[in-house]
Amino acid sequence: MIRIVRRFRVEILLFLVLLACYAYFPPRWADWNQNSRLNLTLAIVDDRSFQIDRFVANTGDYAKYNGHYYSDKAPGTSFLAVPVYAVVRPVLQTTPVQRFIERLGSSAAFGETLHPDGSGLAMEKVYFALVLMIVSFATVAVPSALLGVVLYRFLELFGLATGWRVMVALIYGLATPAFPYSNAFVGHQQVAAMLFIAFWLVFLIGRQRLSPRWMLVVGFLLGWTLITEYPAALIVAGIGLYALIVLSDRRWIVGAALAGIPPLALMMAYNYAIFGTVLPVGYKYSELWQAEHQSGFMSLTGPNREALWGITFGIHRGLFVLAPVLLTGLAGFVAWWRAGVYRRELAVCIWAVVSFLLFNGSSVMWSGGFGVGPRYLVPMLPFLAFGMGAFLAMWGTRWRARVALVITGSWSLLNVWAQTIGGQSFPQYQPNPLLDYSLPELAAGNVARNLGMALNLSGWASLLPLALFLAVSITVLFFVIRGSGMTEHADQPFMRAQGVAG
Repeated sequence: MIRIVRRFRVEILLFLVLLACYAYFPPRWADWNQNSRLNLTLAIVDDRSFQIDRFVANTGDYAKYNGHYYSDKAPGTSFLAVPVYAVVRPVLQTTPVQRFIERLGSSAAFGETLHPDGSGLAMEKVYFALVLMIVSFATVAVPSALLGVVLYRFLELFGLATGWRVMVALIYGLATPAFPYSNAFVGHQQVAAMLFIAFWLVFLIGRQRLSPRWMLVVGFLLGWTLITEYPAALIVAGIGLYALIVLSDRRWIVGAALAGIPPLALMMAYNYAIFGTVLPVGYKYSELWQAEHQSGFMSLTGPNREALWGITFGIHRGLFVLAPVLLTGLAGFVAWWRAGVYRRELAVCIWAVVSFLLFNGSSVMWSGGFGVGPRYLVPMLPFLAFGMGAFLAMWGTRWRARVALVITGSWSLLNVWAQTIGGQSFPQYQPNPLLDYSLPELAAGNVARNLGMALNLSGWASLLPLALFLAVSITVLFFVIRGSGMTEHADQPFMRAQGVAG
């Protein structure tokens, strides 16, 4: 055990830092998107039903069919939470936990975060919020922190020093829109984790560093992404083609396809039980969003200038305005191409980024409502962040590149955190979310609900436990990195290409 800890000490510390930051800020209350998904989980476990009639009052994201209400979301996130909730439900019914819920309901620190005209912290609301926090932690926060570790390991491809790889993983996890959605009970970050981990596994299998039997895991992961966020099919297709090219024994492609059938069969059975068809038609019956979903094909009208600008450089939801550090990922793609190596892997990353930009830029609902940045782009972000590795491998020794990384990274970190923790909901429809919403909320001491408030700490003071933990853990991580050897796993083909192309 001690040997394992020593061997993976960087990965363990990185995982804990990311997980602490994600878990410290529980999912937002009164969020229609999350509530719709949790309603289905509750209905399955509590009522043995897909009907969310008993819970529908807490969301506007629902489908109405034959007089009953259902979640209109892809069911993967809800299904993943079912075993988690089924296990913890008996514990939540015990007397000690019920007393804990009562204490939370009377907490002054939490009370200060509530709307003054609201109904207060009723027991059933605290219970719902506690369940939401538990299932989101297990099914979103933990996989998201694991994704950071996988990104760190995959960056070995570029022969980067340990410190650079840790920095890229932390920038991705804490200074991009990945951060606000890494403990939100929606499918974006779940899908990002499953897709990128599947990509990494295929790479290792293709390089004969893993048994081809792992293709069964890849197939299941890709199948589950399809029932969690339907647009994931674009990146699934790219990874599937990549596997077809790099695998020496293509019979395992068939195995992967078979492993992806159970999730798809589960979704088809779910749709057939409700709508009498195996097709995912929940959005067709979304009662409050008929105009949007009836525009074009299920809100898709083709790429348009307003949407493409809005999700990239627009002030309201522009990805590169919110987190300009990701521009170094685009520059990294150029460096990667110039290096002339691993172009198949580069093609997968470019396809993930371009396909999602075009898809989101084709929707009349491109802004995504309440959110931090363009939330529909979250599944492609690890592929874009991966390009930062090529950027650093090619130009990381140059002072201009380092200055650019520091400036864009600092702005991204401050902007993302301000929009994530400023106020009790994500920014709404303000033209400039940072100036019109987040900073005024933070200036007023309205910090998002967090675990520090369970210690009865209010406002800015509630962030002190997290700040202390990060100060200690990052200091330890720094000294571990210093002693771990800075050129381990260096990939010579890319490094030689760097010398030629640089």
